[in-house]
Amino acid sequence: MNGYLGSYATLGLLLLASVLFFVTAFSANRVLRPARPADPPGKRASYECGLDPVGADWAQMQIRYYVYAYLYVLFAVEAVFLFPWAVVFDRPGFGLVTVVEMAVFVAVLALGILYAWRRNILRWT
Repeated sequence: MNGYLGSYATLGLLLLASVLFFVTAFSANRVLRPARPADPPGKRASYECGLDPVGADWAQMQIRYYVYAYLYVLFAVEAVFLFPWAVVFDRPGFGLVTVVEMAVFVAVLALGILYAWRRNILRWT
C-alpha cells in the first residue's frame, strides 16, 4: 500500500488481525474447556514444596532483599557501561578522556558502596 494513508491502512489491518486472533483464542478456550471442571480436595490449598502449609498465607518481606536487589541492579548497570568503555578505550584520541570519565563514574559508584558498607546495610543478620 502506497501513499499517505497506506501506512495507516497497514497498521489498521495489523490491529484488526490481532483483535481477531485474541477473540478466536478466547472463543476456542471457552468452547474446548470442560463444562464442569474437577475440584479435588486440596486443589486450592497453598503449596509449599510438598509439605502441609503452616501458618498464615501472608508474610512480611524483609527490606534487606530489596536492598540487595537494588545493589545488584546498580552494579549490573555499571558492568553494562564498562563494556562499551573498554571497546572505545583503545581508539586514537579517546585515551585520557575516557579514563577520566570512567574514573568519575566508578568513583561515584564506589562512594555508594562505601556508604552502604559504613551504614552496615550490607550486613546480613
